[in-house]
Amino acid sequence: RLMPELPKFDDEDLKSYGDEEEELALSPPAALMSILATQELLLENILECIPVGEFAVIQPLSDEFCLVLGYLLTWKLTLAFFKAASSQLRVLYSQYLRRTKSLNKLLYHLFRLMPENPVFSGPTSEVLNKDTKTFFTEELHLDVK
Repeated sequence: RLMPELPKFDDEDLKSYGDEEEELALSPPAALMSILATQELLLENILECIPVGEFAVIQPLSDEFCLVLGYLLTWKLTLAFFKAASSQLRVLYSQYLRRTKSLNKLLYHLFRLMPENPVFSGPTSEVLNKDTKTFFTEELHLDVK
């Protein structure tokens, strides 16, 4: 709930960023970027031996699973922050992500985490069903118990 409110504070400071010759960049919230940087390093250590195109098998509820989930949820917060920002602020934030290569790292991680065949094995899936259900065609309910 808090993330959409944060860009308002940078909007007020945006006027002071004018007329400089250097290409400008503005960091999203420092605490969020600090956590993201730490998670990127840990995830690179986990996925370093897996080339892009191959996929990693992460066991549910393992330490690696919790780390990957935390990383993806941090990106979800970052994207919620971006969505609430004005177009001028998005340009500055995206420059920061470009400089830190965070977006490139996200894509490398996603391409190594995405399963080759994302078949959905929910309670209603059948083995001989012609319309194979995948994680991209079915709504996923994430209920915390």
